[in-house]
Amino acid sequence: MQPSQIERLFDDAPARYEEEHHWLFRDFKGSLNRGEIRAAEPDAASSTGWRVNAWVKKGILLGFRMGAIADMSVGRGAGGQAGDGAGLPFFDKSTYPLRPFTSADGVRIVPGGSSIRDGSYIGRGVICMPPMFVNVGAYVGEGTMIDSHALVGSCAQIGRHCHISAGSQIGGVLEPVGAMPVIIEDEVLVGGNSGVYEGTVVKRRAVLGTGTILNRSIPVYDLVRDKIYSASESEPLVIPEEAIVVPGSRAVSHPSGAKWGLSLQAAVIVKYRDSKTEARVQLEDLLR
Repeated sequence: MQPSQIERLFDDAPARYEEEHHWLFRDFKGSLNRGEIRAAEPDAASSTGWRVNAWVKKGILLGFRMGAIADMSVGRGAGGQAGDGAGLPFFDKSTYPLRPFTSADGVRIVPGGSSIRDGSYIGRGVICMPPMFVNVGAYVGEGTMIDSHALVGSCAQIGRHCHISAGSQIGGVLEPVGAMPVIIEDEVLVGGNSGVYEGTVVKRRAVLGTGTILNRSIPVYDLVRDKIYSASESEPLVIPEEAIVVPGSRAVSHPSGAKWGLSLQAAVIVKYRDSKTEARVQLEDLLR
């Protein structure tokens, strides 16, 4: 697939999309499903270790532009008519139905209301616990578990053998097209009810404790290395490899805040992975 074809169609929208345009988009979406192209990919020359593929994001947005609203309802009555009161009514862009799977794909999708949108890569051995949702453009590496009520947002990149625990939110970042999506590298454990947003990069084998929130506005205090990590105008927040991060707070320095004893949200690196951490994380293998 030539990126220039997608970019040209995105930048110079025709008055009407022809069949050749739809074939181009279907080929593009198929490449996303197979993991041949990604919204972001590893790049050793980058300060974060990743680079954004803006043309891929343009292709995803192109799908929304090209698609028409279609009836994707489940379990209609005999008449199959909208509004007949039977089944589950869903209406979405025709270009983004649910992604089809077979048992040969080697993905466990446990019954109970999970959804994986077409145009996302799901590696072999991935386990999807209900209900969970993976949005278009996402990449989920092999052997990862996405637990109940977890979200993997548009263009988010999840590595191999991660655990995205129950209630966790992995934000995406589809727009602007040049912005880094959220990156979760290999063997990361994201604790329950955590949230990772706004292009944050979590390096391999890190552990986020229950309820940890990471975004561009929340600083991360490293007690082990005596450092503070935060995002800048040009760089995202990056969590170091093997860091153990837990929710924390920082005192408000404003006089009124000090008088009232107020504090703001923060995150704290309390240690790096050790043998005790390994023993705890290995328990996850029993679920796979």
